[in-house]
Amino acid sequence: MLKVSSEWKDYTCIDAGNHEKLESWGGIILRRPDPQAIWKIDKKNSLWERVDGHYHRSNSGGGRWEFKTKLKEHWTISYKSLIFKVSPTNFKHTGLFPEQAVNWDYMIEKIKQSNREICVLNLFAYTGGATLACAYAGASEVVHVDSAKGMIEWAKENMQLSHLQDKKIRFIQDDCLKFVEREKRRGRKYDAIIMDPPSYGRGPNGEVWKFEDSLYKLIDVCIDLLSDHPLFFTINSYTTGISPFVLENILKTTVLKKYPQGRVEAGEVALPIQREDMLLPCGIYARWES
Repeated sequence: MLKVSSEWKDYTCIDAGNHEKLESWGGIILRRPDPQAIWKIDKKNSLWERVDGHYHRSNSGGGRWEFKTKLKEHWTISYKSLIFKVSPTNFKHTGLFPEQAVNWDYMIEKIKQSNREICVLNLFAYTGGATLACAYAGASEVVHVDSAKGMIEWAKENMQLSHLQDKKIRFIQDDCLKFVEREKRRGRKYDAIIMDPPSYGRGPNGEVWKFEDSLYKLIDVCIDLLSDHPLFFTINSYTTGISPFVLENILKTTVLKKYPQGRVEAGEVALPIQREDMLLPCGIYARWES
């Protein structure tokens, strides 16, 4: 199944091709590498040259920003009622993945329609897009876990910007697997679990995460954290070479096996490209829902 984030007003994917994408972030035009945009396009169009920032990838790894306009260190963009800080980082990212808006909409609708208290666990929570969506929807508590202190602080800023500081959000800097193992020992339960695991990473104490080796173990522990009547369990991934069917099969052999009254779906997430009648693929998802 394909999910397209097409309801942005402050963000636009203007064009994509030749391993790059051209985007507007609240009127700031950025040109960044994109490994999925391998099709050829004619970049003689002046749009590609009239940019505020251009990230040049290095042949030896990493890269650098070339700013043609003096930009603020950060600025904000909105998605419906949510407000996010945007800032170009040394790793080409901006602190926000706009394609995830389609998943935020899903979470908001599910929580609002549940008509009950929903406690949410968000793992590898980054700068808090899903955390804010769930808090905005009325979740009774959202537990936000990430191993990077900088991302935790960024998420707190987004919470303030979105005026959600009165909501119950717990920010925890920790290795996700270690955290859920402790939660299991404590007997803690959650009605919804969200995860966006990286391909590879390290926890705050050097713990190694490798998607292919670690994901199933994490989900296996998370099953024991689900309440008697869970609402949803979602996984998002940007890991190259992993099919949506892999995530679907994992959920079918774990969550669906314990909660057969629910259903599993999986597919791709994409953004519309403004200049062409095309979509930019932006990762995969799978979800179990009641």
